[in-house]
Amino acid sequence: MNWLLVVAGAVVGAPLRYLTDRAVQSRHDSVFPWGTFLVNVTGSFILGLLTGVASTSVGILVGTGLCGALTTYSTFSYETLKLYEGGARAYAAANVAGSTAAGLGAVWLGVELTHLL
Repeated sequence: MNWLLVVAGAVVGAPLRYLTDRAVQSRHDSVFPWGTFLVNVTGSFILGLLTGVASTSVGILVGTGLCGALTTYSTFSYETLKLYEGGARAYAAANVAGSTAAGLGAVWLGVELTHLL
C-alpha cells in the first residue's frame, strides 16, 4: 500500500512543480531557470524537515511522493545544458553551483530546524 502514498504525494507534487515553475518564470525576464531552482531548493528544505520527525508513512507520502514529483534533477540538467549550448555559459555554471549550494544549504537548514524542535 506504500505505492498509494507515493502516488498521492505525486498527484500534488507534479502539478505544484509545473505551476510554480510557470508562475516564477513568468515574473522573470531572464534565461536563468528560476522556477526549477526554486522547486529544487524547496524540495530539499522539505526533505530536511522530514528527517527524524516524520513517520514512515509521512516520509513516503511527502518525501518520496510529493518531493519526488516536485523536484527535478532531469529538468535541472536539461536547462543547464541548454544554457551552455545557447552561449549562456556563466548562467549554466551559476545554475550548477547555485543549485548545489542552495539545495545543500536548504536540506541542512531543514535538518537543523528539526533538531531545535
